[in-house]
Amino acid sequence: MRPRDCAARLLLLAITLPVTASASMNLALEKGCLSCHGTPPRGKAPTMAELASRYASAKGNEAEITKLTAHLREHHLFGGVPAHERLSAEEAERFVRWLVDGGR
Repeated sequence: MRPRDCAARLLLLAITLPVTASASMNLALEKGCLSCHGTPPRGKAPTMAELASRYASAKGNEAEITKLTAHLREHHLFGGVPAHERLSAEEAERFVRWLVDGGR
């Protein structure tokens, strides 16, 4: 790869990473996630920071990310959480990857 191509890719990555994180937080706000997982959390719900800490161990493990994504959308999760169940597969994966990367 030519140095100019490498520099262009690095620039693109630097520009898109903050947008992706911002988009994930906006999605969390839009979907009402912070109603339960905000600070302070509702009831026994973990905060986003606590979830990010739990999910950090999945970084680089695609099988675990896939498992966490499916688990988030399962009907029986915590006795059924309609907000979780309404997430599309794409939205759930985006949330999980965002949390795995620190949720920031």
